[in-house]
Amino acid sequence: MDVRRLRLLRELADRGTVTAVAEALSYTPSAVSQQLRALQAQVGVPLTEPAGRGLRLTDAGWSLAARADEILAALDRAEAELDTYRSTPRGVVRVASFPSAAVLLLPGLLRRVAEHRKVRLECRDVDMTPAEVPRLTADFDLVVTHRDDHAAPFDDRRLAVAPLLREPLDVALPLGHPLADREKLELTELAREPWLSVDVGFPVDDVLRSLAVRTGVRPRVVQRINDFRVIEALVADGHGLALLPRHSTEHERLVLRPLAGVRAGRNIEVVSRKGAGEHPAVRVALDALSAEAAAVVEASG
Repeated sequence: MDVRRLRLLRELADRGTVTAVAEALSYTPSAVSQQLRALQAQVGVPLTEPAGRGLRLTDAGWSLAARADEILAALDRAEAELDTYRSTPRGVVRVASFPSAAVLLLPGLLRRVAEHRKVRLECRDVDMTPAEVPRLTADFDLVVTHRDDHAAPFDDRRLAVAPLLREPLDVALPLGHPLADREKLELTELAREPWLSVDVGFPVDDVLRSLAVRTGVRPRVVQRINDFRVIEALVADGHGLALLPRHSTEHERLVLRPLAGVRAGRNIEVVSRKGAGEHPAVRVALDALSAEAAAVVEASG
């Protein structure tokens, strides 16, 4: 099978549309469709089927895309092994991170990678839900993401997943709140409080919703804002309470208190395509991320 056509099939699996694949790889949509038809003729089974005005993968297409990951990962490993003979780690590593993890990890990551003069990071902050992560691995070498304790793990058949740290989520209250002097808070005590949360589908809101299911207390969300710095300012000004990450919340007019009897947290992980970590420059960035995460955990006690 033609490796270039397998790459196109994988890109379609990750990006979702022929147009997106064409734009990313500087092809025309008709050229992408032609190559996919050629691959389909070669294997002898339908790999795509019409979906509205576009195409989607059949079950056979998804199966071959998963195998394509293995084949392309093996080629990446071979190329990376040759790279180790050619030179020291070098090149650009593209990193996407959700914003609050960027606050927590990015300064130290850049400082650590700066020791490797021939490796350069290109970093972006990206608001992402877990469902969007596989698509992001099509554009970034490393994607720093997060998910609820109870959320399903990422599909490790097609993705490489490395845990970085688990960050507890605490209740943020303004100074002077009647419950601010408590060591721990029961969710039932907060039933009548207004809550500030992120958009539905993002991990912190998933935690709040899962706590509601477990306790029977449905929080009253009055505002949905994805920027934690804005949420911190609103909580400090008395506009509601919020679940905020323990290590990356720094507002001086806030009090953070854990919830009693429940496990509330988010798992911060770095996700990449299979084989990406075999590249020496990407491995440098991965190791630096792991080291920085470990330093955060150690500093937090």
